[in-house]
Amino acid sequence: MARLCHHMLAISIATRHAARTMQPFPFDIVGFDLDGTLLDTSGDLAAAVNHALAEAGRSPLPVAAIKPMIGGGARHMLSQGLEATGGSDEALLDRLHRILLDHYARNLSIHTAPFPGAVAALDALQERGVKIAVVTNKLEGFAREVLRDVGLLDRLSCMIGGDTLGPGRSKPAADPILAMIEQSGGGRAAFVGDSIYDVAAAHAAGVPAIACRFGFLMQPVEELGAEAIIDHFDDLIPALERLG
Repeated sequence: MARLCHHMLAISIATRHAARTMQPFPFDIVGFDLDGTLLDTSGDLAAAVNHALAEAGRSPLPVAAIKPMIGGGARHMLSQGLEATGGSDEALLDRLHRILLDHYARNLSIHTAPFPGAVAALDALQERGVKIAVVTNKLEGFAREVLRDVGLLDRLSCMIGGDTLGPGRSKPAADPILAMIEQSGGGRAAFVGDSIYDVAAAHAAGVPAIACRFGFLMQPVEELGAEAIIDHFDDLIPALERLG
């Protein structure tokens, strides 16, 4: 009898464990910001900013100073760089913006690489049947080329850039997150980013946000208002499961 009870208890424990492990993953789609979230693009973006600043006779800025300027698009990043080195006007910004884009187009992926653990996290999501998307304020053409260079473009269900939907429809608007969900076939989504643009866009679309402490933060990560914070991509799957 004791052996039978022990056997039945073991079966019960195994059954409960199997039920837990077989529970469906809580999200159908996980979207990612690009710069400062999925990829560390800071070296190449800083080089482009400093190339443009040099054309105006300005001193270069360190990468650490440029990181918080990233996230709102190239023009916004350059504008902040100019303000940090003596100020600007629209004519100068227009001229240097073209110079920055030209330099960046020729030097997109020299230093750029996925953040540690990013590829493994994408593998884990795809093993769970989750669709992966990118929503970025980077110009779509640049984003696609960078993602192709690092071998991630073919993994995506969709890729939405800052110019994909037209003026006024990039993050922090809800539009690109809603488009991500539609283009990925619908379902429950979460969004991972490193800026207030990312969190605001996710929340405007009714989607939970996860903030990356390792990103190009413009402010303390705790102030972004995300539902969860991760210190490394190893934390992503557990964070998503808790949000579910």
